[in-house]
Amino acid sequence: MRIIAGEWKRRPLKAPQGDATRPTTDRTRETLFSMLTSRLGSFADLRVADLFAGSGALGLEALSRGAQHCLFVEQDAAAIRALRANIAALKAQQQSDVIAASVLSLGPAKAPLDLIMLDPPYKTGAGAVAIDKLVRLGWIGPATWVTLEVGAKEDANIRRMEIESERKVGAAKLVFLRLPE
Repeated sequence: MRIIAGEWKRRPLKAPQGDATRPTTDRTRETLFSMLTSRLGSFADLRVADLFAGSGALGLEALSRGAQHCLFVEQDAAAIRALRANIAALKAQQQSDVIAASVLSLGPAKAPLDLIMLDPPYKTGAGAVAIDKLVRLGWIGPATWVTLEVGAKEDANIRRMEIESERKVGAAKLVFLRLPE
């Protein structure tokens, strides 16, 4: 696993020990960020969240491409160790906050974020539950882009947002979401 583009291009990332997490493949991450770039143009100064963060590969990729700040939320102890090691190796501590807890424990947001990326365990519905809560608590606003990775044969089942786009990549499906206008 490695950073694909930006300031830290080709820098390796540690994956968590054990099988409690499923890191997003480089190919899936490359597709995700290509799709994001076509929508956002630039990552410069974006405020981002990497939820169900695992190794932090998604958030660190965004930071490498110019995002201002990333909030990482992860509850698995092995994943948190790998995440903190990756942040330290890239010297990204000033641009990163790590919350070692469930995504569902997040309280109200001070302001909506620009980009929220969720990579929950497949076939759990955790992403849909988290997105519903994030909308209610103000993390997601009219300008926020939300990406959700689910299994290729899964339906996203999102209630409060509209699906802007879906793309299957190997065993994954990337779902891009926006609030309805």
